[in-house]
Amino acid sequence: MTPSLDPDRCTPILRERIRALFKPLPRALVGDPESIHQLRVAGRRLRVALPLLARKPRGRRVRRASSILAELTRGAGGSRDLDVSLEILDQRMAELVRRSPELTLLRRRLRGARRRSRDRMAEAVLDLEIAALRRDLRAVVARRGERLFTVLVRFRGLRDRRGAKLISRLDGLGNRFEPHELHRLRIDCRRLRYVAELGQSLMSQPPEEGAIALFKQLQEHLGRIHDAHVLATWFGGQAEAARLRGQLEVATAAGREAAYFRERSRSLHREYLELGPLDLVSRALRSMGWTRTAA
Repeated sequence: MTPSLDPDRCTPILRERIRALFKPLPRALVGDPESIHQLRVAGRRLRVALPLLARKPRGRRVRRASSILAELTRGAGGSRDLDVSLEILDQRMAELVRRSPELTLLRRRLRGARRRSRDRMAEAVLDLEIAALRRDLRAVVARRGERLFTVLVRFRGLRDRRGAKLISRLDGLGNRFEPHELHRLRIDCRRLRYVAELGQSLMSQPPEEGAIALFKQLQEHLGRIHDAHVLATWFGGQAEAARLRGQLEVATAAGREAAYFRERSRSLHREYLELGPLDLVSRALRSMGWTRTAA
């Protein structure tokens, strides 16, 4: 990796990531789906950047800011999952020759769940210490970013630790279809993608561009598996609730959709295995400069 000649590459990156966090916040609070997504992405990217770029990565301000950022992204998570679920269901209904009244009812229930989740998200975010977060981030930036050499040492250490963790998780899971473990793989891929993006920002001719694309490919495919599984689980819960209420037609419709999305999730998993995820991750890590054998 070739470092940039700019003596302070880190402070501008910190400033940009902080601006990216607060820009979508007002619209996210009123439930705009894209702003919610941008808020979560910006929060995650900033959480990766802070301990790498800050002068005192284990200092009180960085630790407190990282904690609030975790709560912020977690608080917006449920609402975002339901946004995606509704999009997928709308695509499913557009493909059907006939939409049953029961499926239309279930869609209304999903919309209601999303509305309630957005309300909870807004309340949760408003309860966070946003003013304290802003003060802490301003103080971190005022100290300016860490020296580039030190940041590159941290970068390589983080790359190696997270890379080894991801390889180990892939080895342990093998070809098994375990939605929760696959979701954890997705999280690991996303974090390494953000590390690679940060490396790209620090280098004049970054080799991480290939890693970003490879991790994104894997992350998005794992995301589709997760999204289908989430919707299958939601429909399964609706089927059980409808049976308990004696709404047999609704229970049948919900059970049918639960089975459809369970199979869709498994089909996407088979496609994921065909990608050769272990080889893909090994290539991505090598493009980030990781020389350790991944097999």
